[in-house]
Amino acid sequence: MRAFYSKRPFLTSSDVRILEAISRPRLSSASNTCRRARPSTCNESLSVRARGAKTKASLKVQDLPQGVIGIDPLPELEPDDAPQYPAVVQGAKNNMIKFNDCVVLTRVGNFYELYFEHAEQYAPLLNLKLASKKTSAGPVAMAGFPFFQLDRFLKTLVQDLNKHVAISEEFPVATSGKVKSGGLLFDRRVARVITPGTLIDEKFIDPFENNFLLSVHPGAIQASAQQDVSSESTHQNTPAHAHGQKLGLAWLDLSTGDFFTQITTLALLPSALARIRPREVVLDPIWQAKNRPLLQLILDQGHLLTTTHHCGNYKTSLSEWDHTLETPIDPHSEAAFTSEEMFAIHHLLDYVAGQLQGLEMKLQPPRRKVLQETMTIDRNSMRGLEILETARDGLGKGSLLHAVRRTSTKSGTRLLRDRLASPSASVPEIEVRLDLVTAFLNDLTLREDIIHLLQHSYDAQRLVQKFSLNKGDADDLIYLARAIEASKAIQVSLEHKVQQDYSTNESISSAIPALLVRLELDGPTQLGHQILETIDEDGLNQKHRLEESEAASVAALAQEVAMSDALPEEIETMPQKVRQNKKPPEAKDLDSEFEDTWMMRRTASESLMRLHEDLDSLRHEKFNLAQELRNKLEAPTLTLKWTPGLGHICHVRGASKIPFESLNARVVSSTKSTRSFYLTSWSRLGSKIDQAKIYIRNEEQRLFASLRSEVIRQLVKLRRNAAVLDELDVACSFATLADEQSWSRPKLNPGTEHKVIGGRHPTVKLGLEEQGRTFVSNDLFLGPKERIWLVTGPNMAGKSTFLRQNALISILAQVGSYVPAEYAEIGIVDQVFSRIGAADDLFRDQSTFMVEMLETAAILRHATPKSFVIMDEVGRGTTPEDGIAVGYACLHHLYHINMCRTLFATHFHALADMTQDFQSLGRYCTDVVEDGNGSFSFIHRLRQGVNRQSHALKVARLAGIPESAIEVATGVLRDFSMEHPARPTRDHQDLREKNLIAAAG
Repeated sequence: MRAFYSKRPFLTSSDVRILEAISRPRLSSASNTCRRARPSTCNESLSVRARGAKTKASLKVQDLPQGVIGIDPLPELEPDDAPQYPAVVQGAKNNMIKFNDCVVLTRVGNFYELYFEHAEQYAPLLNLKLASKKTSAGPVAMAGFPFFQLDRFLKTLVQDLNKHVAISEEFPVATSGKVKSGGLLFDRRVARVITPGTLIDEKFIDPFENNFLLSVHPGAIQASAQQDVSSESTHQNTPAHAHGQKLGLAWLDLSTGDFFTQITTLALLPSALARIRPREVVLDPIWQAKNRPLLQLILDQGHLLTTTHHCGNYKTSLSEWDHTLETPIDPHSEAAFTSEEMFAIHHLLDYVAGQLQGLEMKLQPPRRKVLQETMTIDRNSMRGLEILETARDGLGKGSLLHAVRRTSTKSGTRLLRDRLASPSASVPEIEVRLDLVTAFLNDLTLREDIIHLLQHSYDAQRLVQKFSLNKGDADDLIYLARAIEASKAIQVSLEHKVQQDYSTNESISSAIPALLVRLELDGPTQLGHQILETIDEDGLNQKHRLEESEAASVAALAQEVAMSDALPEEIETMPQKVRQNKKPPEAKDLDSEFEDTWMMRRTASESLMRLHEDLDSLRHEKFNLAQELRNKLEAPTLTLKWTPGLGHICHVRGASKIPFESLNARVVSSTKSTRSFYLTSWSRLGSKIDQAKIYIRNEEQRLFASLRSEVIRQLVKLRRNAAVLDELDVACSFATLADEQSWSRPKLNPGTEHKVIGGRHPTVKLGLEEQGRTFVSNDLFLGPKERIWLVTGPNMAGKSTFLRQNALISILAQVGSYVPAEYAEIGIVDQVFSRIGAADDLFRDQSTFMVEMLETAAILRHATPKSFVIMDEVGRGTTPEDGIAVGYACLHHLYHINMCRTLFATHFHALADMTQDFQSLGRYCTDVVEDGNGSFSFIHRLRQGVNRQSHALKVARLAGIPESAIEVATGVLRDFSMEHPARPTRDHQDLREKNLIAAAG
């Protein structure tokens, strides 16, 4: 510090204060009593005296400290003293630190905004303009979008980019808390973390498919595994015994409340993932690291998003989660869960609770899926048989689901998907489903009535779940009431059907009465009437029109900002509608009657009726006051208004001479054509009107909360009724399908026989009919006499179609549907296996043959005598000799070890000779018919025998292979048929040279 020397004999009081500040001993941060080593004595000898209005002080110069005054360095700035970001920006920064794995969206008025590196990283991905916000702590990168576009950008972030998104919402600060918050009107905090597996009511959620979140857990993790999970040992190949490790699965759909568990093994995990099709998989980080190579392989093959979550405290009992379930779990039911399932349940619920940030939820109690009660379809079979989507492009069209779907509701489609992915293995359950299909197939009128009512039932499952999460609005209440009305009408129709059958002495199916017993509509019906008598649908429609108008205004404002900040070259790339830069629509008069939209009917409660009467009376006073002022001031254009900036004012247009003195009014705004002024009488009356509206809004909120609470009280009944409607929808769908396609009812038994007469492929048949072609049906008889069919024949003659159609017929039968056959008698199948198609996986260094062998190995290891196996062209990815050896080994293992029903298609004709001693193996084939002109046609109907001609060159010619190449191939085949060495003959070489010369010239 610069040296300070005093040369003046007299100092003013301000000088003294400066000296005191400089020479005053500085307190240490450690102790308030710590003084300097050399204390100054100048303050002790100061004499201060007053002279009139001024104060003087005298001090001897020699008493002043000489030289440089020693002063401690200024302390470092505390965080509170450093330049601060604005509260909104600082809050966003804090949330980015706290939720470091999420993209943070902060609500600011009518916009959601991103800041700092999130803005820089995601603005280009979201096609948002990156801007810079000036703050005292420096510029901050920012980007934003209007609030009503939230779902659009969430879809990009969550569904397309697989990101976690933390949404920081605005919460009004109470008047008493504004001082503590520094005068802020809103408190912003993260209200929810949205991930692909925790969607609830977002508009982009797939309505026809469940949105499952899955936890995979091995149970108790040994302490030794909790060492350094990043060490090299965790990256070694998983030992063989790990494939048999038991795993607990727990999965739920937050949008419907469905909650399931299952026990499986690491080896069977891919099949479980293919059936559940989760949007997100949650793993314990320690266990994931321990099994990283194998887990990564399994999850990558399913293209699944993986999230690690460490559960700090696994609860000892499910009763500790009773607050999240619609009904408590009794100890007897809890005892049925294995320890692995219990760990998975706790892990899953702990993760969900963190993502919902305290949002209440009411899930259905977890239901156990027992493997023995369902048919298992492994991942390869799910893809090869194209059950839910096509293998080539992953689209729904062309799949089994697309071919059989005739459902009327979204929730019914979800149930159909679930049944196709996991058909039942219980004969009684299947027969009940078939009885219901038969009842609707035989009564067209009833089926049409039920379908019509189902189309007006909305998605009751997801509607109810929204209220259980405290997210439903008035529109959802109306939809729920309509769904309840549809349920009641369906109940009446079914009861009439039962009474009609009794009166006519017709055969009565027990399926419909069993469904009627499950419908509980007393409480829900009363709730539906209460909703419709309380909520004003016209008022809701009015409210939606206002919201759309507000959204249009915000969009126009955002467009105007974008145009004003855009560069000329950026403007040229914008759509024409944006370049027009239309002005936002002007805001409507805030005091107009159109603004007063009410959600509830006046008659909803006595209090509400009385409040509306009070408001009507105040409005009448307002009308009289306005008329009185117009007459008194001779100003017919006078209006009584409220504006955000001025409050309650009197506004006059086109008047220049108004006697304000007589009114005791105060002018607040004046132009050549308008005048605005305050009037005490209108200010008081306007305040009363505002207060009356607040009372009405509060009463409406109370009524809405009451309706929402009643929905929660009826939650169990509403969900059960919705489940009944879904079953009716699937049954009507199958009945319609059977009627359209002339399908027949299958007969199921616990045996291992397979008898299908006139079987057809459900999807190929539809494709051929669209082309004007007919499908050739085939029979199949598998059992003790012929447990395996070895199928040979030319390409394009239908071998693969025959294999697939019989697997699909088995699946449809156990789903509870009629089947595409004239007659079908099927023994219950526990597992369906399919080895079809050729594909490599170069990313994981797996050739086509390796992929084929992996799928074949899974079949040979897991197939049982009750399984159904189809294998097509096993061994074709290698040399003919090795392929024949592999094919024979598979047939030998399936025949002697697995002893399961098998359809085995091959071009290795030698296998027919090598299996002559297999007494229970039948040999069948397809064929080609040729005429004298050289044309041919495929015979798709199977016959007994072996076809040793694959006719590959005929297919090659159909595919457009050049004729010269066909001639070369014909020569090679001629050589082979003459038992010459497998090398080109001289004539063949001459022909090839001639063709090459012709092609070159």
